[in-house]
Amino acid sequence: MLASTALVLLMVPGLALFYGGMVGAKRVVNMVMMTFGAVAVVCCIWVVYGYQFAFGDSIGGGGILGLDTANFGLGGLLKGDEAATIPPALFAVFQMLFAALTTALIAGGVADRMKFGVWLAFTAVWATLVYLPVAHWVFAFSSDTVTGGWIANKIKAIDYAGGTAVHINAGIAALAVVLVLGKRTGWPNTPHKPHNLPLTALGAGLLWFGWLGFNGGSALSSGNAAAVVVLNTVAAGAAAGLAWIAFERLKGGAMTSLGKSSGIVAGLVAITPACGAVNPLGALIIGVIAGAACAFAVNLKYKFGYDDSLDVVGVHLVGGVIGTLLIGFLATADAPNGRDGLFFGGGFGLLADQATAVIAVLAYSFVLTWVIAKLFDVVVGLRVPAEVEREGIDSVHRESGYDLLGADLPEVVEEERTPEPAAA
Repeated sequence: MLASTALVLLMVPGLALFYGGMVGAKRVVNMVMMTFGAVAVVCCIWVVYGYQFAFGDSIGGGGILGLDTANFGLGGLLKGDEAATIPPALFAVFQMLFAALTTALIAGGVADRMKFGVWLAFTAVWATLVYLPVAHWVFAFSSDTVTGGWIANKIKAIDYAGGTAVHINAGIAALAVVLVLGKRTGWPNTPHKPHNLPLTALGAGLLWFGWLGFNGGSALSSGNAAAVVVLNTVAAGAAAGLAWIAFERLKGGAMTSLGKSSGIVAGLVAITPACGAVNPLGALIIGVIAGAACAFAVNLKYKFGYDDSLDVVGVHLVGGVIGTLLIGFLATADAPNGRDGLFFGGGFGLLADQATAVIAVLAYSFVLTWVIAKLFDVVVGLRVPAEVEREGIDSVHRESGYDLLGADLPEVVEEERTPEPAAA
């Protein structure tokens, strides 16, 4: 669990580089700042009260929100049982990073045009009102002393590592904020091209690496279950990357590095809820479907007119829905979750449970996020001034990602030379 937590933390710079390479050269600093800023805000919230609401005893036993009044500030975790397999403090920091990364994912949808200070305030409110309740629904399992969330314990939908609580939640939230925020200046007629595709590929690789801790650590052990989960995670990412570039080629285009990187992430998103529910062939199937479907979905923003800058909706929302629902078809009792889906004789019951979880998270997150974003827009405004957006939003930080002109280098003074006589 210590190793898995370290891997998940590595996903923070991975996400920053993945997103940073996809924006313009005068916008990369802001993208990195939005990623790290969201993580910092949510980590602080998690210590003060986030963990207590997400994993505390369900208020009234309804499975909607937890409450642990004895543990605000997490001081009660200092004297954990040294014999415990997983110390409570370790589980707390592991889940802290889940909360932080989920919130940071939304930044990709609003890139290039949202006020940085407002973004930090928004992340605090969103994590409190949206993420914490959903995390309780999905991740808080009941014990002899604690009643957990309704999705995990009442309908018993399968979400091994966060298809609903993380990816669907962040994806639909990004759509809600984008609808309030509006389109980038000139979009879609003015191109907004990635400025550094190798940077994006590096970010995708770091995310893939860190995802082994994200999914594997959710096994809460280093046994066979974690090994199966890691195997499925690697397989799905590989299959989705190939499916995405195959879709590009079939559509008559080139097989791109951006498509390959995006496809890998789409497969990782889709396998996140299903990594403990399917066999390796099932993981490949999920990867192929997610890679092709997400490649198709990212273009829908042009048809429907919402400016999702870095395709959070097309990758995380669509990928999360696909992975969560396909559990209802491809789950096998031989996998760690131990339940059969429709294709293995399990009937429609599991599929109905998965669909219920998807619909609940979609509805709750979209409505509440839209209200939060709208209130921020009315009170303080969400967008930077138009001139800042045109100039490049990095200017608000008084920094640039690249000093291409060597402005910081010492001036070179050439020595005066005596002209040599011309040759005879």
